[in-house]
Amino acid sequence: MRIRYDPEADVLTLLLREEPPVDALEEAGIIVSYGEDGEPVSVEFLNARKRTLIKDNRIEITLESGF
Repeated sequence: MRIRYDPEADVLTLLLREEPPVDALEEAGIIVSYGEDGEPVSVEFLNARKRTLIKDNRIEITLESGF
């Protein structure tokens, strides 16, 4: 998985798989793109700063496992 931020568009993207999307759904400024197999390939958060996903031009990430 990769995380990408476009400051000009203010879009935070989680790239889940390296596969081109064939379909996408948007709800409340969140776009989920799906691959040919119907599984998600990316999630985009529009207006990332307004959602406070980006603070001071930084992305803070905590990775947890063992659930």
